[in-house]
Amino acid sequence: MAGQTEDSEEITVVQRGFVLVRHRRQKYRCACNGHVETALAPDRLALRPDRRGRRYSIDFAVSVAISKYLDHLPLERQVRIMNREGLDVDSQTLWDQIEGLARPLEPTLDALYRHVLSQDVIGADETWWRLMQKGGSKRWWVWSLTGSDAVIYRILDSRSESAAAEVLGNYAGIVMADGYKPYDSLSRAGPFGRFILVHCWSHVRRKFVEAEPFEPERCKDVLDRIGKLYAIESECPPASIVSDADTRAAALAQRGRLRDERSRPIVAAIRSWAMTQVALPQSTFGKAIAYMLGLWPGLERFLDDPRIPLDNNHTERGLRGVVVGRKNHYGSRSRRGTEVAALFYSLIESAKLVGVDPAAYLRAAIRAAYANPGAVLLPHDMLRAGE
Repeated sequence: MAGQTEDSEEITVVQRGFVLVRHRRQKYRCACNGHVETALAPDRLALRPDRRGRRYSIDFAVSVAISKYLDHLPLERQVRIMNREGLDVDSQTLWDQIEGLARPLEPTLDALYRHVLSQDVIGADETWWRLMQKGGSKRWWVWSLTGSDAVIYRILDSRSESAAAEVLGNYAGIVMADGYKPYDSLSRAGPFGRFILVHCWSHVRRKFVEAEPFEPERCKDVLDRIGKLYAIESECPPASIVSDADTRAAALAQRGRLRDERSRPIVAAIRSWAMTQVALPQSTFGKAIAYMLGLWPGLERFLDDPRIPLDNNHTERGLRGVVVGRKNHYGSRSRRGTEVAALFYSLIESAKLVGVDPAAYLRAAIRAAYANPGAVLLPHDMLRAGE
């Protein structure tokens, strides 16, 4: 039956394999034999003299880093997987690869940090991290700063005001955060304050959700009003940083009009409602009201500035990968480990934020760094180059 077929599809597995590639580099000499040149070798990670694993390619190192910081596979688990697939390797060798990959990317991390701090509005949040040492584990903290197209992490040994000051540096824009006191203290430091502090309506909502089992009717009232604020925000056009200036300005202007006409009366009604409530100060409901009123100036600032989002959820979503990684590989074993983790989480989560494949981005960034030492390639630069 010529040309007659019955076609079907099935999904199967092609097992990953590891290949030993031998490079033969031609040697050249001048006519007088006084000078000999050898063809260039492929780029290799410059590992420290006391480290092993110089035979591994940059693509291999990128694969290890992606498996650990994107797929959250501990190095020991990667070792077992690779052994099953035919590669005899140990976790120290894998660590040498990602540590060697991190050092040329440190200027890229610095540039990403400056890029985030150059934005008008950033979100700030923190979560704990474990540093495991011989004397026992210690609780460190991951500090996160999130812009519209990038996120940066710093892992420090405390959650103090001085740590917050180190992370925020000289930032003088708008910071959205929860009710953690160091942010408030820093915002008022100096004669004019260091930055403008705004607060998150999602955190307020959670407090009343917690109190709802004890005060269902009163909590339903305020939760419905907060829900209306979110409904109005859903009607606002997106003001993406990658949009052209005119489109972004028009979106912000429309957002400002909607907030002024419809959100402002709701916010005023919520405050009036809160001022009339009677509750025990130590009750869950009383604490929810006190939390909201204590942050009130920062909660209503979004009404006067359309650049300010309604909540800090995008910053919390950016910490999700860090939290999953912490659960899987428990933290870091050294201070250098915290630095490497912060670098890869920053680059990978920033790539995810703008829709760039993290593995492709890491390969492009490391090759750009080797082609021109000190050169940086940020994830959103790849996005714009692709457009």
